[in-house]
Amino acid sequence: MPKRNKERELKAKDIMTKDPVSCTPDTNLKDAAQLMVEHDCGEIPVVDSMETMQPIGVITDRDITCRTVARGKNPLKMAVSECMSSPIVTVTDETSLRECCRTMESSLIRRIPVVDESGKCCGIISQADIAKNAAKEYTGEVVKQLSQPLSASQVM
Repeated sequence: MPKRNKERELKAKDIMTKDPVSCTPDTNLKDAAQLMVEHDCGEIPVVDSMETMQPIGVITDRDITCRTVARGKNPLKMAVSECMSSPIVTVTDETSLRECCRTMESSLIRRIPVVDESGKCCGIISQADIAKNAAKEYTGEVVKQLSQPLSASQVM
């Protein structure tokens, strides 16, 4: 698709939140939830180790609610690995904003981790990042596509 003007198309690295807080699969759910509160976020990338920072999943506030509390489990006695979303969908820091939006829409996700050329988690893009930094047509389409109701099987 040809560009309409000479401005360069935005890439993931241009709008992502850099160096997001992360956790590992063995992190206690209470600690993960506390990280969300401290960093004012609803999703944390789950990495194989804090040294390599290779993303293997994500943990969301919704994961904690729907996969533990709603099922009568005690989140205070659980690890992130027991309710995280996996496999993970990522984009690279060089991915165009247009492609980031398409990936989020097709995967029905509201946030997407960003990896660098070595596969290390280096950022995260949320709907809010798109709304603050992108053209209105991107924002409207992403919000529209991601606002469709999920079935119970998609949540659990």
